[in-house]
Amino acid sequence: MRTKYHWLMPDAGRHSERPTGRLSRQKLLVTLSLVAAAAGLVGCSGSSKPNTARASTQTVVPVAVATAERRDVPVYLKGLGSVTASNTVSVKSRVDGQLAQVNFKEGQHVNTGELLAVIDPRPFQVALDQAQANFFRDQAQLKDARLNYERFKSLLDESGAMSQQQVDTQKAAADQLDGAVRADQAAIDNAKLNLLYSHITSPISGRVGLRLVDAGNMVHAADTNPLLVITQLQPIAVVFTLPEDSLLTVSQHMHQSTLPVEAYSRDDLTKLATGKLLTIDNQIDQSTGTGRLKAMFDNPDDALWPNQFVNVRLLLETHKGSIVIPSVAVQTGPQGSYVFTVRPDNTVAVSPVKVSFTQNNVASIASGVAPGDVVVVDGQDKLQAGSKVDPHASGGGASRNGQTSASQPQPAQSAPTGAP
Repeated sequence: MRTKYHWLMPDAGRHSERPTGRLSRQKLLVTLSLVAAAAGLVGCSGSSKPNTARASTQTVVPVAVATAERRDVPVYLKGLGSVTASNTVSVKSRVDGQLAQVNFKEGQHVNTGELLAVIDPRPFQVALDQAQANFFRDQAQLKDARLNYERFKSLLDESGAMSQQQVDTQKAAADQLDGAVRADQAAIDNAKLNLLYSHITSPISGRVGLRLVDAGNMVHAADTNPLLVITQLQPIAVVFTLPEDSLLTVSQHMHQSTLPVEAYSRDDLTKLATGKLLTIDNQIDQSTGTGRLKAMFDNPDDALWPNQFVNVRLLLETHKGSIVIPSVAVQTGPQGSYVFTVRPDNTVAVSPVKVSFTQNNVASIASGVAPGDVVVVDGQDKLQAGSKVDPHASGGGASRNGQTSASQPQPAQSAPTGAP
């Protein structure tokens, strides 16, 4: 019993002390929670002042700006065109024979009447000599027949020694020989013409293309392939298209003055030549809704080549003293177009504007902006009325050579606070 008693005593002591330890730990946890909550409240109360300070500080937005200018602005209509040669001639032989000489070089500029090639002329010279010989023979016979007719006629009239039938027969013989002489003369003319055709000359002034037949070959008048092709490059034409709605305006301006036309390269960056509008086609293409126009270019430096694709700009008129800004500055809101103008204190204002027309990267402003006003051209999506900005000059600005056809609509954007 003693041993059992000593074993039970420590166990009993442990059971009696366990509840007290639990209560202490719970109190400790509660105390720590209260301290943490209090610290959080203190932190929140302490951080409210810096947040309020940051909220009261206005953000400065970096933007690109440009200055409105007053200048003359040309109004262009743009179209797609193709260069067309004024004249193109496929030179062929008009007689049969052997090509004896080739007197041109590929790519050479030739003038009208310049000798290009020679077909062996000897057969044609022989034919000419033969025709002339026949002419002289028949001419002599004709002269003798006419003399005999005069003798027979005088004998009939004076003594009646010659019958009327003999006189009439002699007259018919003389007329037949007269016809033979005329045929001989035609044969001579034909032989001379063939001899002339054996010397091939340029029918127009232009540039010679690649040689298609070499010397020594037999050529015929019935050959399908030509000897060479000559293309007139000066002047040269450009045929281009414009929307049918523009044709009436172009026609009205054509009656007032000659309209200049500029031809640009395929990338629309390099001006190739300047010419004048010649005419408008007499019908509209129903499949495309466009009309064709033709312009002529002097092309002194051969900048334009037949079948070349070009971008065409037709100068319709010039607006004098227009106020212009970069077209990217114009924004679109629920109540119309507007721009952000920069005030002297580097804050922005929303200014409603009326756009007369828009060209490549230039907008002509009818009202709402004055010369010298600074407008925002980049960074508008971060702005609203009264925003503080850090302006820097735009690399583009209002381009001096802005040229296009019709106004390009600006993409619709959400109007910022304070926008019209």
